[in-house]
Order: sequence, then C-alpha cells, then structure tokens
Amino acid sequence: MILSKYLRQILQLSVIVVCLLVGFSSSAQAMRIGLSLLGTYETGIFDDSAAEIPAYDPNTRRLFVTNSANNGVDILDINNPTNPTFIGNIAAPGVNSVAVQNGLVAIAQAASEVTAPGIVSFFDTNGNPINTVGVGSLPDMLTFTPDGSKILVANEGEPNEPYTVDPEGSISIIDVDTLNVMTAGFGGFNDQIDDLRDQGVRIFGPNATVAQDLEPEFITVSADSSTAWVSLQENNAFALVDIANAMVTDIIPLGFKDHSSPENGLDASDRDGEINIQSYPNLLGMYQPDTIDSYTVDGKTYIVTANEGDGRDYDGFSEEERVEDLTLDGEAFADPDIQNQDQLGRLTVTNTLGDTDSDDDFDQLYAFGSRSFSIWDEDGNLVWDSGDDFERQVALFLPEFFNSDNDEATFDTRSDNRGPEPEALSVGMIGDRVYAFVGLERVGGIMIYDITNPNRPFFVSYSNNRDFTQPPQTPDGFSNPLALDSGPEGILFITNDDSPIRSDLLVVTNEVSGTTSIYAVSKVPEPTTILGLMMVGLIGSVKALKRL
Repeated sequence: MILSKYLRQILQLSVIVVCLLVGFSSSAQAMRIGLSLLGTYETGIFDDSAAEIPAYDPNTRRLFVTNSANNGVDILDINNPTNPTFIGNIAAPGVNSVAVQNGLVAIAQAASEVTAPGIVSFFDTNGNPINTVGVGSLPDMLTFTPDGSKILVANEGEPNEPYTVDPEGSISIIDVDTLNVMTAGFGGFNDQIDDLRDQGVRIFGPNATVAQDLEPEFITVSADSSTAWVSLQENNAFALVDIANAMVTDIIPLGFKDHSSPENGLDASDRDGEINIQSYPNLLGMYQPDTIDSYTVDGKTYIVTANEGDGRDYDGFSEEERVEDLTLDGEAFADPDIQNQDQLGRLTVTNTLGDTDSDDDFDQLYAFGSRSFSIWDEDGNLVWDSGDDFERQVALFLPEFFNSDNDEATFDTRSDNRGPEPEALSVGMIGDRVYAFVGLERVGGIMIYDITNPNRPFFVSYSNNRDFTQPPQTPDGFSNPLALDSGPEGILFITNDDSPIRSDLLVVTNEVSGTTSIYAVSKVPEPTTILGLMMVGLIGSVKALKRL
C-alpha cells in the first residue's frame, strides 16, 4: 500500500517535470508571437451574455458586439484600441449573431418563440435600419461570403422544452444585392436516416426526421465563395453546402476521439481533488465543434474546429447521464472501481450511444466534446487534433485553477463535464505563418497554435486575462472590473492592413464578464502574457510538488 502510494507520487512528479520541460520548449517557440492587452470595454453586466459575438468594419473602425442582455448590438469605436468607446446600441431583440462587410451590418435574430422562423436585419454602420428578411428557425450564426455577394445563416432549429415542436434546421443564403433568400435544407436526406446513423451521424431526437434533428451551428466558407462547411454540433457532423445552388450536398460524420490512447487523456472527475489527466478504456469523445474557421494551403481548404461539445437536455428529453448512474458491461469495464467518483463516476456522457450489443448495458461511453481543437480536410477527414494538450497546458500555467468554471474561481469543477470547453476560434495569418486562436469558455484565456503546416501544428502560447483572486461579481450584482475577463465566447482576428494602428489585433468578447478586450498580436511576447504565464505555471507547479 505504501509502495503504491510512493509510486503514484513518483509518477505525478514525472508528469509535472515533463510538463515543465514541454512548457519551456513551447515558450521558446512562442517567442514568435504573443498577446498584449490594449484596452477593454466593460458593460458592467455579469453572466447575461452582454458581449458574445464581435464583427469589425475597417472603414469606420467600429466593432459591432452582440449584447443579448440589452437585446441589441453595441457599436464601439476602436480608432484608439486602448480606449474602446461606446457609440450606441442597435435594437435587435433575439440577437444571436452579427456580421459586417462593405458597410452593411447584418444581424441574426431569433423569434420570441424559439421554434418560429427568425429574421436577418440590415443596418448601415451608424445603426440606421435598411431592411429585414425572413429566415429559418433560430438563426444562430451568420457570415458573409469572402466575395461579399451573399450572407449565409445557420438556422439551428432547436426544439421547444417539452420537445413537442422540433423545427427543421437549415441554411439560408441571402443575395446581398437583391436580398432574395434561398434555403438549403435537409429534407432530401430524410429517407437516408438509417444509412446516416450507420455512418456515425447522430440522429437521435424523439421521432425526429433527419431535417428536424440536424442543427446547424457555425459556418465557414471557401476562399472562392463557392462552398460552405457547416458544423452540426449535436449531431457530431459537418454539412457540405453548394452555395450557388443552395443545396446541401453531403452530411459528413466526424467520428469519435479515442480516450484510451495515451495522447488523448482527460481529467474525468471533479471530486478527486487533484489534476489527474489519464486515458480510460472504452471511453470515446464526440468532437461536436461549435466555432469553425478555415484556411488554404497549396490550394486545399482545411477546416479548423473548436470542439466544445453539447448535449440535449430538455424537459421532454435528455441524453445527459453520469457514468455512476449507468449499468456498465462487466467485460468492457473490468475495473470494479471505474464508476467511483474519483474515476469515471462523475463524468457526463450520452445515454444514446454505447450499448453495442443491445443487452441493456454500456459497452462504450461517449463524452461530450473532445477538449481539443482539430484540423480537417475538405472531405471531413481528420488531419490533426490537439489531443489532451489544452488540459496539460492549463495544468502547467494555472494549476491552482485547473478546469475552473467561468462564473467563479474554482479548482477542478469542470473536469466532469467538458473540461476547459474550447468554444471561440479564429484563424489569422501573420507574415507567412498561420495561427489558430482558441478561447476556453470555462477557465478562460486564449490558446495560440501555429497551424501553418496542418499536419504538424504546435503550441505557441497561452494568455489569460482573468484575475482569479477577485470575485467575478460585485455584491450589488454587477460584473467586477477587477476580475477582468471571463467566459470568452467570440474571437475576431483583425489584420494589420485593417487595423486602426496598423498592427494585427485580436478582439475577444466575454459573455460572463460582459467585456470586450482588444489585444495587439506582436512577434515578441510581452512579460504579462507568455513569460508572465510561464512564471505562474512554474510557481503553481512548485506548489503542486509540495502537495505530494
């Protein structure tokens, strides 16, 4: 028993030492770029989605930020990015997303009844209304094509709480000149439901057709404006869209991440009181990307995904279960302690997958999200995945707040459910290098990876503009400015050509703190970002060693 305890301590010590060595190696690579905070706009609104999705107009040098708490879009002047200034608010009840191009602001708005058709409203950059068109149910995200000729809208089509009404998901395609709306729907796939399920597309809503069950989440468009890839988050799939013909041409399953592989470990428990990243047998992760982006290498398009994960949890239907409440197959899970709370017992998984032999027990477990970001080719084949690197980097840099939640500073509280929860994402080119900026919704902060070679990305830096020593909310209910940023929801990369200061910028909108922060992306890291975090990681790791 004593020997086992000391072996465990030696293994833990070895992991920490390896993490430190990897961290210093990564920091050497990170000398290429870092984030330096320039300025922050504060709404003062706490945990009410007061800053979610940003868009930028380079001509007026204005940011447009969705503010659900105020039912509209805030207009911010960033001519001086060290002092972003509020200009006004565009009223837009039910706002979900905003995009701007060539002086035209497009806003996606859900109906007051979530299952009813939504609208896209158009404004000029001063907030003056231009027109409105109807789109599908629950327009969740919209984007202009690179050539500016069309706007694509992801109509999520979520059901109501009793799950008695489940509208069809779809993609609206709006011609910018005529405002004519075409719809790319999924009805043509309804008779392929069994084949799609067999291929791995998750179609599982009660009595749902394919068209009802598929829920478009986010869109990225090819450089030539001809093809769109649409993330179907709950369904763990992509939809491929022919834009000119307004047609969904394919539904591509994304497959599953094997958490039994050493490089795909995770911390599965919020009750073990420690950082414990490890692999488990017969545990798989559903990628379930939220934000997606794309870039081109040698004429080929690559899709980059932030694999947040999402489960359906409605009054009328819920798929979310803890492993401790399931009946597991005794051969597949031979360890009698596997369902203990310090192992897999607390992990949230789906109850819709895993009984492979239909004998009413689970032979495999499927967790929500993969706690990573991934790169896929044009056909939806996985090119690269970051494995368990997010949790390992957070363990290195912020061990005291590993897998913290976003509305309070905690330790290990999100390990049982999606961990750091990567959600926000933007791809940007600096010089001849391409970088992915990934926001972690729970613990916060931005992970930066060099993805110039899609087959061999590498970690560059992690910057977190959050003060965990401060309460995120003031006693009177406002967002605490001393706590800085929490809950990154949207990321926007602004090139130096479009920047008001002729320097690459990164805009991060934070839904919990209600803040919009602007960073300079520099080729030499500032002490408050990379090097500062390295010191935090070193100090935290020393504290972790003392606990042993």
